[in-house]
Amino acid sequence: MKTLPGRRARALAATTVTAGLVLLTACTSSDDGGSGSKTAAGGVEVVKAGQLTTCTHLPYPPFQSEIDGKVQGFDVALIDLVAEDLGVKQEIIDTPFENFKTGAFLNSGECDLAAAGMTITEERKKNVDFSDPYFNATQAVLVDKGSGVASLADVKTKNVKLGAQAQTTGEDYVKGQGFDPVSFESSDAVLNGLRTGQVKAVVIDYPVVQGWLKDKANADAFEVAAQIDTGEEYGFTVKKGNTALREAIDKALADAKADGTYKKLYERWIGPYDESAASPAAS
Repeated sequence: MKTLPGRRARALAATTVTAGLVLLTACTSSDDGGSGSKTAAGGVEVVKAGQLTTCTHLPYPPFQSEIDGKVQGFDVALIDLVAEDLGVKQEIIDTPFENFKTGAFLNSGECDLAAAGMTITEERKKNVDFSDPYFNATQAVLVDKGSGVASLADVKTKNVKLGAQAQTTGEDYVKGQGFDPVSFESSDAVLNGLRTGQVKAVVIDYPVVQGWLKDKANADAFEVAAQIDTGEEYGFTVKKGNTALREAIDKALADAKADGTYKKLYERWIGPYDESAASPAAS
């Protein structure tokens, strides 16, 4: 991958080290030099010496997914910046999404942080501490072309079978609107449900839909019927009370926005830079 100009030159890559759950992202920084210390730069404690361990849920493009055998995406690239500041490398562990609400893997000491395109909610704040928001996300209604569906209201009035990803705010939103959606485990399963006719419409985060529609086959088959502004903001999470790591994440985000790195990563992974989406107010 090409490196980015700015205060750092970074290689944004990830290497699969086991078949299944654990994948390592390669950063330009070195490890702890063999000292075995679990204290990274700035006095930040980490669960495993020499690395910043990130829980995520794959796939969720463009935020994190495995591409050509490497874990890549917007979230991956942003947390690489944090790891570099701390003088460690990022390790990514693929975990079930439902654990992100409870902070289970943070509390058990399996991960230092979670990065999974996760919306900041008051309910989730009871179990985890969020970073500053780094992305504004709207929901999208994706349908077959020529379906005649032009809104979420049409989905209801036309009795169209609706799908959503389980345990997400998109699913929560449509349930709150009186729908009983078909729940799919992952974003890939949501798209496959639409492709195979299990459902005729899906609601999911708009950036995910943008990524899907970059594929010509998807663009030829599907269209965005509507966008729904639910006021969602994404944040990274740490264990309750882990102030040092939360502040390190916030600093890396602020620095990246100030020096232009954030904009370059946004354009690479999301698309044309949308300042309103990229610059959410702090929660």
